[in-house]
Amino acid sequence: MANYIHVPPGSPEVPKLDVTVQDQEEQRCRDGALSLLRHLRPHWDPREVTLQLFTDGITNKLIACYVGDTMEDVVLVRIYGNKTELLVDRDEEVKSFRVLQAHGCAPQLYCTFNNGLCYEFIQGEALDPQHVCNPAIFRLIARQLAKIHAIHAHNGWIPKSNLWLKMGKYFSLIPTGFADEDINKRFLSDIPSPQLLQAEMTWMKEILSNLGSPVVLCHNDLLCKNIIYNEKQGDVQFIDYEYSGYNYLAYDIGNHFNEFAGVSDVDYSLYPDRELQGQWLRAYLEAYKEYKGFGNEVTEKEVETLFIQVNQFALASHFFWGLWALIQAKYSTIEFDFLGYAVVRFNQYFKMKPEVTALKMPE
Repeated sequence: MANYIHVPPGSPEVPKLDVTVQDQEEQRCRDGALSLLRHLRPHWDPREVTLQLFTDGITNKLIACYVGDTMEDVVLVRIYGNKTELLVDRDEEVKSFRVLQAHGCAPQLYCTFNNGLCYEFIQGEALDPQHVCNPAIFRLIARQLAKIHAIHAHNGWIPKSNLWLKMGKYFSLIPTGFADEDINKRFLSDIPSPQLLQAEMTWMKEILSNLGSPVVLCHNDLLCKNIIYNEKQGDVQFIDYEYSGYNYLAYDIGNHFNEFAGVSDVDYSLYPDRELQGQWLRAYLEAYKEYKGFGNEVTEKEVETLFIQVNQFALASHFFWGLWALIQAKYSTIEFDFLGYAVVRFNQYFKMKPEVTALKMPE
């Protein structure tokens, strides 16, 4: 896969520790985390370390490690989910992390280990769908995303998106069936055939690649829980860069708008309406132009053009996560109805397709 992300010179090296953290048993998990902390926090007394498991993630396991009650210094240990190396390029993830850290857009990455990485805990609240439609918060999100999109992280190359390559790879990994009879029945009746999926991918590549959306450094997974809001400081930070990389600017925003619907109880009536999108996109364009040094004058035509690009690229986001969920349904050990999630994403793709393809670019 094309590799355009270039870590800036002088960025701190990230130690790689030869430790494997077992996540199936509590005691072995603790032992693994403590052996990482011996390197990262040698002054901590292992008997006083508290381990707290976060349960929000559906790709990996995340554990907070700290001593005392204040949680002033917290080391996050993220253990990669089963077979997620099929879905995520871990070297690219670390590069994205380091680039974003160099530009003040990510926490400190302490180390990688055999099956995960450790990083600094960001103080604040992980958001929910009710927060991301609040104008005071969504303006901060739009500005922060614009800041990332304006980062120049490629070394002289003109970057290309790897969206279609990645989608093609995911398509080649989707299961053809499941051993469990009920699951298999549901899979065969509710998921579109491989032939139809392939045809849709060909159509999307043809249409969306020609919308004129610039290719920029993207987060690519801006769901609510990956946004940390610090009310006291009045800022937001994004976490989890597993899917980060060069992609179409409009995809990143369309993907975020899809996430207004939530993950566990998906409700697409929460998808932002035209008015909210207009405000969001204007705030984004003002910040993007500012960060790129183009002033911050934004015309109605620019907002309208981005609105159409974003809503059409939202289709690609549904499709991408639909394929992703089918692969997770086969391999993941995390308790989550991945097959049901795939059905929801593909259904929404086909529901939205006629609506958004009817949108016409302004003259």
